[in-house]
Amino acid sequence: MNREMRSDLFVPGRLCLFGEHSDWAGGYRVTHPDILPGYCLVAGTDQGLSASASAVDGFLEISAEVADGARVGPEKIPTDAASLEAVSTSRGFFSYAAGTFAELRARHGIGGLQLAVRSDLPIRKGLSSSAAICVLVARAVSRVHGLDLDVEQEMDIAYAGERRSGSECGRMDQICAYGQRAVAMHIDGSALRFEPVACGGAFHLLIVDLCRGKDTRKILADLNACFPAAQGAMAAGVREALGERNREVFQVAHEHLVAGDPRALGELMTAAQEIFDEFVAPASSELAAPRLHEVLSHPALRELAWGGKGVGSQGDGCAQIVARGASERDALATRLESELGVRCLALTLREAAAGTDPGR
Repeated sequence: MNREMRSDLFVPGRLCLFGEHSDWAGGYRVTHPDILPGYCLVAGTDQGLSASASAVDGFLEISAEVADGARVGPEKIPTDAASLEAVSTSRGFFSYAAGTFAELRARHGIGGLQLAVRSDLPIRKGLSSSAAICVLVARAVSRVHGLDLDVEQEMDIAYAGERRSGSECGRMDQICAYGQRAVAMHIDGSALRFEPVACGGAFHLLIVDLCRGKDTRKILADLNACFPAAQGAMAAGVREALGERNREVFQVAHEHLVAGDPRALGELMTAAQEIFDEFVAPASSELAAPRLHEVLSHPALRELAWGGKGVGSQGDGCAQIVARGASERDALATRLESELGVRCLALTLREAAAGTDPGR
């Protein structure tokens, strides 16, 4: 095993194009096979977490500079199980990092880690900043302690680490480990399958930070309460939306990506949002999302975009919009930022180059 004394890393955020919440919903097939598998289409963002990592003795020492320029830490956490558990369950800023490091300690008995993180990825906006830090910790430990983890091993540890911290996340978020590319994910109980998607052309997406807040933990708890066999029309509607309707949308979306058809993809996003609003949003007050709907109904979208929808767990975190082209995306960003006070981030999906080592 190769051990690096210092390593520089990057992990992007994760944009769920289609299939939000179906990752954890499909996991219920382990005990309830009548629930349909989950299907997600996911892409890495242009923004993410960069870090310098080195091995130290006895501590997880971590600091962060976040997207708005604020600095957090450094926090120095002893690597004994009790100290790591206390931080991971505290809901503090570094709780996910501590949970992932605790998982690594339990599996591999590694030493300490010093990690300095720099981020231009918005936090708590549906772009999986939590999964990104978990993958980053797993990758950093693998590099500096010579574990030689592959991408799917990193993802598994990151998932377990986030769950240690009390999140009811599913298995989709950790796809950020694959880097800046589109990936299709199939979730059949505990069985997972990942397939890179070769986009047939360029898709000019605009990610809109709504500059509002949402409680992702509450969203996940409210929607999980509709599974695996909760009674009532609302719970049944959530299961239908995340099951059969999601499967249909996924299949069509995959075809549009491969065909390189941004107009069809944008129009499908609008249709998928309507399904979500009708069947899923009533299950959680956090999903009312007035700011999201204000952005999606803005007049500028009619002339500059093909359509859009919410991001991640949904709520008032971020919107994603398929623009009609690169110049139209720039014009749309200017309009939304000046008229609504939001923050816009660009993401262009293209076919990954052959031989690319995702996210490494």
